[in-house]
Amino acid sequence: MGFDTPIDRRNTHCEKWDAMEALYSVSPDDGIAMWLADMEFAAPDCIQRAVQDMKDHGVYGYFGDEGPYRAAIQWWMEHRHGWYIDPSWIFTTHGLVNGTAMCVDAYTKEGDGIVLFTPVYHAFARVITAANRKVVECELVNNNGRYEMDFDAYESQMTGSERMVILCSPHNPGGRVWTKAELEAVAAFAKRHELILISDEIHHDLTMPGQTHIPMSHIDGITDRLVMMTATTKTFNIAGSHSGNVIIEDPDLRARFASRMAALGLSPNSFGLFMATAAYTPEGAAWVDELRTYLDGNHKLFYEGINTIPGIASMELESTYLSWVDFAGTGMSRSEFTDRVQKQAKLAVNHGPTFGKGGESFLRFNIAAPRAQIAEAVSRMQAAFSDLQ
Repeated sequence: MGFDTPIDRRNTHCEKWDAMEALYSVSPDDGIAMWLADMEFAAPDCIQRAVQDMKDHGVYGYFGDEGPYRAAIQWWMEHRHGWYIDPSWIFTTHGLVNGTAMCVDAYTKEGDGIVLFTPVYHAFARVITAANRKVVECELVNNNGRYEMDFDAYESQMTGSERMVILCSPHNPGGRVWTKAELEAVAAFAKRHELILISDEIHHDLTMPGQTHIPMSHIDGITDRLVMMTATTKTFNIAGSHSGNVIIEDPDLRARFASRMAALGLSPNSFGLFMATAAYTPEGAAWVDELRTYLDGNHKLFYEGINTIPGIASMELESTYLSWVDFAGTGMSRSEFTDRVQKQAKLAVNHGPTFGKGGESFLRFNIAAPRAQIAEAVSRMQAAFSDLQ
């Protein structure tokens, strides 16, 4: 089954399609779900076989011997990202939102400030706020449709109560692949202010052709305060497995994290471990390369089509399958352009303000779908804003 093959996900307990009407007033009968960050593609055959093998066995007991699973993670990081990890550095969490929450719990206390470079993945702020910590929003600079960091501005925001900074690398929702110099600046900022640095790299496999992701672990002198987070879930469209990896090289940070994991009695489910082991293989790698090429084609179609609409600007994607579209140039209020997208184009998309400061004039569109669906979405957007042509 190829990427062009549509799969009807309605009425399958699919949050993306079955919740869209309640959340966005867009019916799944004639609307298109472009909000939640999972893909409209079937997982690769190597994962399908692993699940089938589990089904055929018929016994779903406790998972033992994580050796092959950890070795698969080790192989993937070394061969795909040039990053050597020791298997003992790996913790498996219930997805990376849970991994973020665990880091907040392990390394900060109530009232502490946690720095985010906004606009950024909305679950970070949700978790921080729920844990009674303070969100410190350091707004990214939109430089002609490309996000950049302004550490001179961020310095003035620091109060001394900050204990952690969370980096989204590659960036969601802006799609940036941070350069080595930018990562070095983040590391220096963390060291200056004695912050634990959490690098969420869940989108690290989904770079556009020609782009190279640099793991934060490659930056010198940051190991003693660095926590890395990765997962198979975005790469292989298996978010329902709720499996993520927190990878910690520093022994002290690792011990603190292990203590909280033990205190909360957390352990992974066997489905996620079997699926991840099957994914991180040469067969899985070949599928990812095909996926990246396909997503690049979708991005070009969407980017070029949306940017023909006067006043609307889609950011150039360097990574992810999430297009970040700015409506500021239309002169419309947020409610007006959102209504046009949802009520006229009948597209369910993420609202920009949920991503924090800097997101007010934006909407986020998920373009990981069969190309015909992306073409239809572009056509609907052009029709909904036809008076601007």
